[in-house]
Amino acid sequence: MKNSINMKDETDGNQMLEYIPHALIHLERKADKRVSPWKSVKAKVTKECTWTSKKAKNSLLGFFPVLRWLPKYDFKENTWGDVMSGVIIGIILVPQAIAYSLLAGLKPIYSLYTSFFANIIYFMMGTSRHVSVGIFSLISLMVGQVVDREVLLAGFELDDDAVQQLNNFSISGNNITRTVNISLGFGDIECGKECYAITIASLLTFTAGIYQVLMGLFRLGFLSMYLSEPMLDGFATGASLTILTAQVKYLLGLKIPRSPGIGMLVTTWYNIFKNIHHTNYCDLITSAICIAVLVAAKEIGDRYKDKIKIPLPTELVVIVVATLVSHYGNLKEMYGSAVSGVIPTGFIPPKVPDFSLFGKIAVDAVPLAVISFAFTISLSEMFAKKYAYTVEANQEMFAIGFCNIIPSFFHCFATSAALAKTLVKTSTGAMTQVSSVISAIVVLLVLLFFAPLFYSLQKCVLACIIIVSLRGALRKFKDLPAQWRLNKIDAVVWCVTVCSSALISIEVGLMVGVVFSMLCLVLRSQLPYATMLSQIQNTVFYEDGQKYENLLSVPKVKIFRFNAPLHYANKGYFLKSLYKMSGMDPGLEIIRRKKIDKQAKKQTKRKQVDASNTFHYGEAQIELVEKRNDLQTIILDCSTIGFLDTTGTNTMKVLLKDYKEVQINVLLACCSTTVIDSLIRGGYFGKENSDMHKLLFYTVHDAVQFAKAQTLSTTDSTV
Repeated sequence: MKNSINMKDETDGNQMLEYIPHALIHLERKADKRVSPWKSVKAKVTKECTWTSKKAKNSLLGFFPVLRWLPKYDFKENTWGDVMSGVIIGIILVPQAIAYSLLAGLKPIYSLYTSFFANIIYFMMGTSRHVSVGIFSLISLMVGQVVDREVLLAGFELDDDAVQQLNNFSISGNNITRTVNISLGFGDIECGKECYAITIASLLTFTAGIYQVLMGLFRLGFLSMYLSEPMLDGFATGASLTILTAQVKYLLGLKIPRSPGIGMLVTTWYNIFKNIHHTNYCDLITSAICIAVLVAAKEIGDRYKDKIKIPLPTELVVIVVATLVSHYGNLKEMYGSAVSGVIPTGFIPPKVPDFSLFGKIAVDAVPLAVISFAFTISLSEMFAKKYAYTVEANQEMFAIGFCNIIPSFFHCFATSAALAKTLVKTSTGAMTQVSSVISAIVVLLVLLFFAPLFYSLQKCVLACIIIVSLRGALRKFKDLPAQWRLNKIDAVVWCVTVCSSALISIEVGLMVGVVFSMLCLVLRSQLPYATMLSQIQNTVFYEDGQKYENLLSVPKVKIFRFNAPLHYANKGYFLKSLYKMSGMDPGLEIIRRKKIDKQAKKQTKRKQVDASNTFHYGEAQIELVEKRNDLQTIILDCSTIGFLDTTGTNTMKVLLKDYKEVQINVLLACCSTTVIDSLIRGGYFGKENSDMHKLLFYTVHDAVQFAKAQTLSTTDSTV
């Protein structure tokens, strides 16, 4: 149902015959002080290469923002909030770190290392006050898929629980017994599956960090703007389906191999249903209880979050209780339940990543680097806007890059900012990144003293924690109808990204999502909204005649609005829309008139013009005059045309020429200075812009009044 507009003009209701051509308003422009490109480049290079103590100090403070804000730290205002938030996040980090190790295909100790180092490094280099950097489910899954693939290619069995089935396996035709240890060329040391897995993960993390630092050096932080919100949401949702699928086997206690690569989701579900009769009922019952408790606690926390100032550490409580039950109930020995196993205390000596494996993971590190940075900068900017401060995109790139590079020497894997932990961090009163140091201390205490206590923790409990943490991403399905009503193209981008990420692979899903969203952006630019305007009654304003009622059309005048810049990609659509809506294609009209003239000359030459033919020719002449009188002026409302490229400028010139041949005027209104400059450079207004006062107007109403005045003068001259 159309809207209705009925606005009253505050001026006297007299018809205005005066018009204000754009060219009659002379504005004095600033002098164009042109500097030669060579001198400009030389000056910039000299400025950048000149090193001063002030520049060195600014560079140091810029690279380590902590040196800028920590000396000004307000202990009275910030200490309590930072300490409380840091302790709570640390408590949440421990169970999540242990759980996400399942996604990464690594031992829990490496997840704890990652959480510790990432918090310390981001504290020193990050520009966001509130972002929580550490283990993130999506990043862990991306690491895990690369680790699984390389472990499989190296000849190891992917599933930990099936290792013993492989020990006695004999390779057909070779009589060679495969063991769980192979030599990887580290001198005289043989590297087993666990060692090889963390070697791949560390090198992958180091490489992704290098990519991020290079992106920061080349100032490529702006690239995050091309990762649209619907695409990122769809990518996270599709990855959540993959994560959920990967954890189902732990819920059921099934011993099936992981299925890395394309079609992982379909293959895994096929294997699950194929082996469903081997379900471990102890794990199944434990999973049902844990999910029920976790979901109930989350719902209560969400419903009463205003009253409950401190989030409930439900995950930690569930892990502690489940570990005690598993230990004293001997669930592993009696029911064959899979447990976390030994988690050592202390730190493993640092080790340089094995660069001989670089060729295996160089490509895989690219999407990892992009997604890690994209989520970090998105969250940083979101909370900076909420709490009224600024973040620096390129410094964030450096920060997250070094959060990957430095920990990779300490047996860690890739990190990113995480929304859930960041929300908890802000809700518990965090004011600065001092809270990250407190969280790191909590993780350190677990690493030094409490890690072995988690030996009997069932893997199904960790899987439950992971699955429940996906609630936010999976709830996006519920928002799809609202998104469809709000913007159909964004909804389609979301659906395409979800399907490609879940059904093909995460890496392919990312690429498909980016390419598809960019194509949608191009199509929006190529096929923008175009319409004809009509006058709002008793006003000097004009609006879309397709959307509003009670609008008045202007006799013999068509007002056309094109809602996009005019460039080479949408030139054809611009002309097609204008010709269709105005009802006048000058090219066809010229051909039609030439055809009529040709027929008339042919009939005259043969001297066979009878009364009937004369009548028909006269009809054609009358029709031609009526056509000419029906449309005399086309006004282009350029208020929504941001710029013209060379093709756009030439299109406007050709349009003016073609319509002039059929005695139709083309007037421009509401042009920006950028558009005017392009038209002047293109010679649109004739020599020395002599026709500017006849073609260019400040407002649509000025152009309409000029067109009416021309119509009156034409009528008077013919009378």
